[in-house]
Amino acid sequence: MIRKKTTAAVAIALATALSLAACSSSGGKQETTSGGSNAGVADTPKMTVAMITHQAPGDTFWDIIRKGAEAAAAKDNINLDYSNDPDATKQAQLIQAAIDKKVDGIAVTDPNTGALGSAIKAAVAAGIPVTMFNAGGNDALGLGAIGYFGQGEFEAGVGAGKKIVSEGGKNILCVIQEQGQQQLEDRCDGVIKGAEGAKVSRLYVNGRDDSAVTTSIQAKLTEDPSIDWVLALGAPFALDAVKSVQQAGSKAKIGTFDTNKELVGAIKDGKVAFAIDQQPYLQGYLAVDALWLYNTNGNTIGGGENVATGPAFIDASNVEKVAKFAANGTR
Repeated sequence: MIRKKTTAAVAIALATALSLAACSSSGGKQETTSGGSNAGVADTPKMTVAMITHQAPGDTFWDIIRKGAEAAAAKDNINLDYSNDPDATKQAQLIQAAIDKKVDGIAVTDPNTGALGSAIKAAVAAGIPVTMFNAGGNDALGLGAIGYFGQGEFEAGVGAGKKIVSEGGKNILCVIQEQGQQQLEDRCDGVIKGAEGAKVSRLYVNGRDDSAVTTSIQAKLTEDPSIDWVLALGAPFALDAVKSVQQAGSKAKIGTFDTNKELVGAIKDGKVAFAIDQQPYLQGYLAVDALWLYNTNGNTIGGGENVATGPAFIDASNVEKVAKFAANGTR
């Protein structure tokens, strides 16, 4: 269930985040980086936080996550050690490596609790505070995390399904770019619930190969011309879908989860109808800042509940308000 309440801590953290200049970064497997500028650095002892995600190569969504994390690290005098692997078993190994380094905190995504749960519990047992974000919200607090920052994926899917049906959608193709990740399945499950009365089918594609994504969606649209909506689960794949629709001669509309600069431009141009924004910059920022607050003052954000960072719809009615932030790479 999406938590509607907000906390003063969240509001303060967001205000601080937006006042900082976010530094740019690029995704990459097991890449390490330090936080951004040192303007306004906290007068607290230097600490190291490991951020470990299931980022796949080429997915620009994670650049926004990292900018938020780096902004918090810069403010909090934190050395941010970022690593990633879309293979859950290897991601668990990265968590163990962070435990072995005796870092001061771990911020982690959990797309597969069966594979990652034991490693997360091991970090907690070792006395390392853990925050979770983006994926794994249903299991986070049970695993011992001090907080979770993200959106309810099933509920966001319900919202997407309702919106599509309200705009006349009758045959929806839900495109999943990475098999084995529960949050992606939850999104499509939510679409089925929200689009009650409409046909919803899944299409699994290789999200690490844009040309393969385009070809797969195009083939499906050609096979079934009655598909009137394509719902992507990430901004790069929505942009692939734009090409697919054009090449298939389809009239299908396109919606998506998540944003990037190019996707916001596609909404402005009318090529994509809407995006669901879970505010990844805020997720990265809060996941790191919450560890600093906990280590320096024993604070927790959320009062024992998950902190919702979304979902919110971006479409033609409000895209201009988002565009200036997207141009900075923070939305």
